[in-house]
Amino acid sequence: MKVAIIEDETAAAVNLSAILAKVCPEAEIMATLESVAETVEWLSSHPAPDLLFMDIHLADGEAFRIFERIDVPCPIIFTTAYDQYALDAFKVNSIDYLLKPIKESDLVRALDKLRKLTAADVDLYRSRIQDMVHNEERQRVFLIPVRDKIVPLHTDQIAYCYTSNEKVTACTFEGNHLQLDKSLDKLSKMLPSDRFFRANRQFIIARSAVRDITVWFGSRLSLNLCVNIPERIIISKDRVPEFKRWFTGVQPAD
Repeated sequence: MKVAIIEDETAAAVNLSAILAKVCPEAEIMATLESVAETVEWLSSHPAPDLLFMDIHLADGEAFRIFERIDVPCPIIFTTAYDQYALDAFKVNSIDYLLKPIKESDLVRALDKLRKLTAADVDLYRSRIQDMVHNEERQRVFLIPVRDKIVPLHTDQIAYCYTSNEKVTACTFEGNHLQLDKSLDKLSKMLPSDRFFRANRQFIIARSAVRDITVWFGSRLSLNLCVNIPERIIISKDRVPEFKRWFTGVQPAD
């Protein structure tokens, strides 16, 4: 059985390799990969292994970004340090999952489960993973790694998204700040356009977050939100008509 390990923590990769050698000596580890980009490049240029062990949170983002860029044709066992409530979102979409630190008995269970699967079962799991990624692209919910957890962030929780120092942060109506691994340009295409507006280079704002609007110098508008903001949100003169149409839902006449 040919195996690839996708894991950005060296100690975790070494531990998994050692346990795998003990419980499944016929397994051949073809590669140990540390990032989304490295995994995409390797899978695109090598024959698919029989099994992938995949950490969820990698050095350059969530492992789910891999499925956005390439088709992954082999079974996957997720490895993760995240707690049980977050795992519910993943276990129906993978062959199995292993909670770190990985135990020998858990790996044996996962491999036994894999051996019992038919080709149709594997295709079903792959389809579910692709559906999950596709649904996230439509952004009903973001999956945000926060320390030792994954926090689901629904679009109706977002008051605004803000970029500073090349980092993008989503602020919720409850005042929580969560860092995203996507640019504002990408977010503006992913968030529902009837509910979110790209105000300027720094902000995407939710309609329901706008408390009131101040007429600003030079025929511009200043938006006042119902949550604290790091700096004033200004709509340029040229974009005022577009903002008003979006905010009121009134489209221009043909």
